[in-house]
Amino acid sequence: MSEQIVPFRIAATDEQLDDLKRRLRNTRWPERECVDDWSQGLPLAYAREVVAYWLEKYDWRAREALLNRFPQFKTQIDGLGIHFIHVRSPYPEATPLVMTHGWPGSIVEFHKVIEPLTNPVLHGGEAVDAFHLVCPSLPGYGFSDKPTRTGWKVQRIAKAWAQLMARLGYKRYAAQGGDWGAVVTMCLGIQDSSNCLGVHVNMPIAPPDPSAPDLTEQEKSALASIKYYDDWDSGYSKQQSTRPQTLGYALCDSPVGQMAWILEKFWSWTDCNGHPENVLTRDELLDNVMLYWLTGTAASSARLYWESFRRIPTEPVTVPAGCSIFPKEIFRTSRRWAEKRFPKLVYFNELEKGGHFAAFEQPETFVREIRNCFRKIGQMGR
Repeated sequence: MSEQIVPFRIAATDEQLDDLKRRLRNTRWPERECVDDWSQGLPLAYAREVVAYWLEKYDWRAREALLNRFPQFKTQIDGLGIHFIHVRSPYPEATPLVMTHGWPGSIVEFHKVIEPLTNPVLHGGEAVDAFHLVCPSLPGYGFSDKPTRTGWKVQRIAKAWAQLMARLGYKRYAAQGGDWGAVVTMCLGIQDSSNCLGVHVNMPIAPPDPSAPDLTEQEKSALASIKYYDDWDSGYSKQQSTRPQTLGYALCDSPVGQMAWILEKFWSWTDCNGHPENVLTRDELLDNVMLYWLTGTAASSARLYWESFRRIPTEPVTVPAGCSIFPKEIFRTSRRWAEKRFPKLVYFNELEKGGHFAAFEQPETFVREIRNCFRKIGQMGR
């Protein structure tokens, strides 16, 4: 299998864009929800508003050019074409960093943080804070190929990422991630500890101890959030982890269905005071939706849940690690819970604002957290 790395650019065809507009115009709408809030899902009035904007004002060609401003590539790993952004820092001694998104995100999440991370001196940092940045699209997401056979669980993705970093010439590297990207990042720390310098995650998977007699207020709040997720917010994961193919027929056929499936989670998981557009622009939200719609990845992205959701690795992550806990994250952990999963926990910080899509929502805070974490990890290696 070829190990060639080939340049890549996002380039939707006119036919794809014309088809999208036709489908949007011909949307068959459901009736209005029976409540005056989002508790039954994406409100009809807001859905119609976004679709009208998508049809009349959203300029994909301008957004496409914006997304293409960073160098992108594809390469074959383990029989699958992997798409990734690769931006080398102007500082040769920069730390290589592979950064991984989750669902329902994409590489769009990272566009605000790429320049500050790779060229920190121009963005309030120092040369020592510089990273050579690699942002892959998960298999079955965005412009990476869709697996045609089972087996692409998080451990296999981590193995592919290790191969990708080696192919790019990075023998030693660091890793960062949120959502599924956090799990992949933790797998890198478990599986490739001889090459992975350390990890940072903004959704650490560290099992809580609800039976402890001295729970802190933060731990009680975290447990309450987990219960809310189980009771009211986890239907999507049950469907995607059990019948992703069935879901794919609806979402691949209807752009409004794909949009609603994603935007409801941006309402639920961002620190947005009740509305996702309080923290992200409508264009930014639609950019992310477009990476699912244009690539027809509703089913293939959901299959990661089918592959991995019931078998998430639980081994200790033995490389140096850091955790940033944003207040509206789905799953939050305390320092003592985290220390059980990360024996070399060198950085732990609880933030005052932000949610699940940290780099997208709070880019300046996210960049500061990455810098602070890897400064500490770097000091351990000196």
